[in-house]
Amino acid sequence: MLGYTRTQTFVKIIMPQMFKRVLPAMTNEIITLVKDTSLSFAIATAEMFTMAKQIAAKEASLMPLMAAGVFYYIFNLIVAHVCKMVEKHYDYYRI
Repeated sequence: MLGYTRTQTFVKIIMPQMFKRVLPAMTNEIITLVKDTSLSFAIATAEMFTMAKQIAAKEASLMPLMAAGVFYYIFNLIVAHVCKMVEKHYDYYRI
């Protein structure tokens, strides 16, 4: 075993392999959390849509709702792009 202790074996051999295997599923879960759960509430997305709805009702315009939707879409796009970059960095089959 190359003279490694149990901890060194885990950190230097097992952990990198495990991380590469788990990374795609983990990034999918991160994106799902951002889109579907209270994580979006924690970053004030719910308040943003509530305010946009109130402004749209007051001004009789859909533009505030459109702006809130575009902001939310861009935020999700950034999260997906970062996850894709991390996956690409740790990919087994780099070209």
